[in-house]
Amino acid sequence: MNGIIIIDKPAGWTSQDVCAKLRGVFHEKRIGHSGTLDPMATGVLPVFVGRATRAVEFAENDRKRYLAALRLGVVTDTQDVTGTALETRSVTVSEAQVLAVLPGFTGPLRQVPPMYSAVKVGGRKLYELARRGRSVERPARQIEIFSLALTGRDGEDYLLDVECSKGTYIRTLCHDIGQRLGCGACMAALRRTRAGAFGLEDACSLEAVVAAGEQGRAGALLRPVDSLFAALPAVTLDGARERKCRCGNEFPLDAADGEYRVYGESGEFLMVGRAQGGRMTTVKSFFEVV
Repeated sequence: MNGIIIIDKPAGWTSQDVCAKLRGVFHEKRIGHSGTLDPMATGVLPVFVGRATRAVEFAENDRKRYLAALRLGVVTDTQDVTGTALETRSVTVSEAQVLAVLPGFTGPLRQVPPMYSAVKVGGRKLYELARRGRSVERPARQIEIFSLALTGRDGEDYLLDVECSKGTYIRTLCHDIGQRLGCGACMAALRRTRAGAFGLEDACSLEAVVAAGEQGRAGALLRPVDSLFAALPAVTLDGARERKCRCGNEFPLDAADGEYRVYGESGEFLMVGRAQGGRMTTVKSFFEVV
């Protein structure tokens, strides 16, 4: 069984918890996800099943979009409300002041990852050190915030719509906004609304997938792996070229230079290929090897 399923991750589950559950549903060991969500976060989690796990690397770099709740006046060790409060300050900041600082957090930025993260420093994951009460210097990493907008309020929390690059920590963004405002802040809630081409409208609840599995129809929820590459042009090979493709050999092809979705005579998705100078080579194959 091969394909992609978009899960609306529930709060309290790790991304790996979701994958472990789906291994039982699909009876498939080869399951992975693209883009970790913290346990408190909910929303779009693309999960790759079977041979489709070979496509994870192509999805990891996709843009992500989130709805985050910014809580002013509270600083925690994890930079979100699940952590221990380090500071609590009175808040006299107005909505206009919040709006005024947001443009300074858009575009290419250097962001220091939080101590409670899986980033490695000196071969050790930061959260392992943090749990031992240690704090170490962390090099800033290049990220990009493509858009950042204030969309409303939820009680005292400000709701932020954020579109960003891979590697962006939204809780760190909230923390840094609080520092800029002078009152401190943390992230109170997080929901991923889009990952690459996939949005909440494409997502299934974990409960629905489990129920489908119990009825023997979980496979019907899988999207074909080539849906991830829908933006690429498609080519269909004749028998001779298909045989070369399946052997991993390059072959002649009259096509403009660039990447393509490549299909066999039967319509089976074979690979992502790269055409250059009238010849095509394999970028990544997706057919089952028998």
